[in-house]
Amino acid sequence: MKKARLWLDEHGVSYQFHDYKVSGIERATLKHWCDLVGWEILLNRAGTTFRKLADADKANMDEHKAIALMLAQPSLIKRPVLACGKKLLVGFKPDYYAAQFATR
Repeated sequence: MKKARLWLDEHGVSYQFHDYKVSGIERATLKHWCDLVGWEILLNRAGTTFRKLADADKANMDEHKAIALMLAQPSLIKRPVLACGKKLLVGFKPDYYAAQFATR
């Protein structure tokens, strides 16, 4: 998150920060994000929160189950998520950000 915010600041890209770990997130927003990028991209399987889930929670994962888990535990949402027009950027890679904002 820090690297993404620093990159945005250094490149003069304005943004509005929403901490969904603190403020939560609506089911409709998660569903929309899943429609844009897929729940497989959005669900953070690399983090400790996912690793600590019971095997039953990890089994037979689908979009409905992934959304329910992300609503219950927002730490399961990969960060950062940057809504950029009709695009959604998930995760931070400087080259990817540069390519996305080069046309602006």
